[in-house]
Amino acid sequence: MKVLVATEKPFAAAAVEGIKAEVEGAGNELVLLEKYTEKAQLLDAVKDADALIIRSDKVDAEVLEAAKQLKIVVRAGAGYDNIDLAAATAHNVVAENTPGQNSNAVAELVFGMLVFAVRNFYNGKAGSELMGKKLGILAFGNVGRNVARIAAGFGMDVYAYDAFCPKDAIESAGVHAVDSQEALFEQCDVVSLHIPATPETKQSINYALVNKMKKGGIVVNTARKEVINEPELLKLLEERADLKYITDIKPDADADFAKFEGRYFSTPKKMGAQTAEANINAGIAAAKQINAFFKDGCTKFQVNK
Repeated sequence: MKVLVATEKPFAAAAVEGIKAEVEGAGNELVLLEKYTEKAQLLDAVKDADALIIRSDKVDAEVLEAAKQLKIVVRAGAGYDNIDLAAATAHNVVAENTPGQNSNAVAELVFGMLVFAVRNFYNGKAGSELMGKKLGILAFGNVGRNVARIAAGFGMDVYAYDAFCPKDAIESAGVHAVDSQEALFEQCDVVSLHIPATPETKQSINYALVNKMKKGGIVVNTARKEVINEPELLKLLEERADLKYITDIKPDADADFAKFEGRYFSTPKKMGAQTAEANINAGIAAAKQINAFFKDGCTKFQVNK
């Protein structure tokens, strides 16, 4: 079987070596398409691929139509909104992600940015501390659980809401479960977003919701750009000079957000999974899942069932 690794932003060299060892060790062929600049390059490369490993690369209906032999595509990472799931299903292609492999990296970044924010972006003026503050976690999956773990070390009081996670499961992790996302924003000093971009969540972080936060509230977004209602959040930041917004996904309206100096920060590009460890873990996990699929038909991590 031919396994194509197609990455505009390549894996680290160590990750590629690990992927190669897994793929070739199972008797399959590995092909690399790295740093491609045109979609046509991807369309040509997938023509004879049986399996595809991607990072943030988009696999849409056109890509799937070109990939006549494709049987499985694995997104090396937790989010998979860059794969057209309906089109994958229509082409009988299994789509998978690698949940948990990047979760610690994302969680550590949350606190790297959060300390930066509460210390006034290191502008030399007195800031505040995280100890004793209430942290709200919106979605209590792999990343959310790691955020809770690290928050405990800072001495924060941790709350969470997840529509799909039982309250007792949240409480058993030593976290206060609340009944709604509205309650989370009302009660917490900081809210960290970890929701996927779905029809239900897109633009759900809006004026009305964020405006429920107490004075000095901070929203941290390491989830997806699409969950933010940018025009409404801009309006709220204009009206409430006490709020801060920090993110590792540059907004479409970055220039407008940048006007709120001292209250807004964005990394130049998505940074949550940008560690050597996460890079290696996710890439090797993707290769192992492909091997398991071809050997045993395993679809444990399928997301287009």
